[in-house]
Amino acid sequence: MKTDQLIDMLANGAQAVDPHVLRLRYAQALGAGALVTTVMMIVLLGVQPDLGRVAWLPMFWIKLAFPALILAGASLATARLSRPGSRIGHVPAVIAAPVLALWLLSGAALLNAAPGEQHALLFGSSWLACPASVAALSVPMFVALLWAMKGLAPTRPALAGAAAGLLAGAGAALVYALHCTETSLVFVGVWYVLGMFIPAVLGALIGRIALRW
Repeated sequence: MKTDQLIDMLANGAQAVDPHVLRLRYAQALGAGALVTTVMMIVLLGVQPDLGRVAWLPMFWIKLAFPALILAGASLATARLSRPGSRIGHVPAVIAAPVLALWLLSGAALLNAAPGEQHALLFGSSWLACPASVAALSVPMFVALLWAMKGLAPTRPALAGAAAGLLAGAGAALVYALHCTETSLVFVGVWYVLGMFIPAVLGALIGRIALRW
């Protein structure tokens, strides 16, 4: 077969790539991972029994809104890092903004608290369990996201893995908030952030190997 004939055959057999394939792939991965994570949380930890009452408190929605904002930024970073040549631009600033805002509010809360209250605001009653639980709950979502990213074309595997890990950690923190009974901004600003940071670091280490071409 001549070269020109081969080129014509390949061109005629080519099909247009769905422009929404990346979004669909990640939606499926994140949805499946979130479902498994939610079941894990319900079975292993349980939903706080007074959720109906707590849902009327502003702090409950802050605990949901904070990881949701991180999730939005991490989703954008993950999508961009899945395409060769794409720049993440101002995405790091988008991710850092809610963290810095919460830290400023937390600092003000600590400064205005009585000395005896500062320890309770920072550590609550579950400071050891919170980051470990968020990190553990992130595993199903991270595995699903890694599968989705593996089928695409990330050219910066460590950074891509970190973005996927942060996305999984934010999703896990969002689910964990349905169990968590803590009501302190300081607690969320420290231990929720740590819980999301752990899978991001592990994602960078795993991505360096698993996402390598």
